[in-house]
Amino acid sequence: MGLLSLFFPQVCPVCGGMLVGGEKIVCLKCLSDIPLSYFWKWRDNPAELLLRERIEIAEATTLLLYRKESSWKEIIHNFKYNGDKPAGRYLSEMLGKKIAESGYFSGIDIIVPVPLHPLKKWKRGFNQASVIAYELGKFMGKPVIEGVLKRGRYSSTQTSKDRKGRIRSVEGAFYLKHPERFSDLHILLVDDVLTTGATIEACGKQILKADGVTLSIAALAFVE
Repeated sequence: MGLLSLFFPQVCPVCGGMLVGGEKIVCLKCLSDIPLSYFWKWRDNPAELLLRERIEIAEATTLLLYRKESSWKEIIHNFKYNGDKPAGRYLSEMLGKKIAESGYFSGIDIIVPVPLHPLKKWKRGFNQASVIAYELGKFMGKPVIEGVLKRGRYSSTQTSKDRKGRIRSVEGAFYLKHPERFSDLHILLVDDVLTTGATIEACGKQILKADGVTLSIAALAFVE
């Protein structure tokens, strides 16, 4: 056991228990109860059906099912709001492996994270969607492109908003700086949590303005 671990023992972000015996990020007990979505094996899965009501997409998948009664929601919260990037990379790596092994998204050309407004990125210290995108890129062997899809309007957190409120808060918030860079490409748009699909819809509508573009979606969790 290292000196750092002796004074600052690592704990599982899901259950809060101390990690032991080579456990990494999440304890084995919690891993045995992980609420996987299996959407990467499931055509016309709930994420795809939700989004196809809003925009034209090819495929969509998530790693987890986000349930209020599940302790697994804590690891997502810690990643997004408490700066726990190791936990975010851990989940993203898991999703990347599932996608690579299944052959889902086989036609992807580039990966694009949902952008944060500069002020929100400064407050949070990083863009969680970018962390996910770069981890997926490693396993899929695809480049991550930032700076084309931009967020031009600041909006408050959507956590407490209902569906209509979420739609209003992101309406007109995104734009493409150089749409020709997306022309004739199959783009994987990446976010952390898929709830109502409002953010993905707002981003997707802008991406689909590019000529000949195809859009697919990936997120860490799907809210049931």
